[in-house]
Amino acid sequence: MKIRVILPTVVDVFVEEAIQEFKHYVSDAVEVQVRNLDYGPASVEGEYDEALCVPNLLEKAIEGEKEGCDGIISLCFGDPGVKPAREVVNIPVVGAGEASMLYASLLARSFSVVTVLPNVVPMIENISKKLGLHSKLASVRYVNIPVLELVDKKKMEDSLFEEMVRAIQEDKAHALVLGCTGMMGVATTLHEKLKDHGYDVPVIDPSFASAKMLESLIAMNVKQSRLTYMPPTQKLYK
Repeated sequence: MKIRVILPTVVDVFVEEAIQEFKHYVSDAVEVQVRNLDYGPASVEGEYDEALCVPNLLEKAIEGEKEGCDGIISLCFGDPGVKPAREVVNIPVVGAGEASMLYASLLARSFSVVTVLPNVVPMIENISKKLGLHSKLASVRYVNIPVLELVDKKKMEDSLFEEMVRAIQEDKAHALVLGCTGMMGVATTLHEKLKDHGYDVPVIDPSFASAKMLESLIAMNVKQSRLTYMPPTQKLYK
């Protein structure tokens, strides 16, 4: 089994971390390709950034299928390009945001997402509505740290913990979702810290969630429905 993970940004700051983390996320027999973009934004922190990253993301998805990949992950919580990619490739495509929120909805009656910036909040709320999960979304909180500054793990963990406690106490969240794929590698630490403070609730890592969901879909030999995601009609594109 071979999967392609597409980081929808032109910077490589998270590439090596993704390579290392995905080794722990998937089974030993799974080969993981990690690719970032040749052109597009440095980070995705709003609808404008998302629109700019989609063209090359689609090219990378098509390329991945041609190179024999069995599935594609759009490694961004906003799920950029997921729906159009499902139209143009014949292998399953998973977004990190949808995967993590679907898992959270299975584990708790309510969940909160803790993301990076206020710009992203409406995007996450819209994803929850499209998934039919908005009634379970207790809140979307943010740590006010830009994506490219998440490399400061201590600052990120401290800020996430603070907002997670507030989500539990004030918003009645029963599960928590990390709202950016740049938050890799901290879910277990945060879960243990919350547990030590009396809150035994699941903390979902969107990168891990997307990896396991895609691996499961491939193992089940299923992909997107062609009644929902119809291939684009043949026409001139310039």
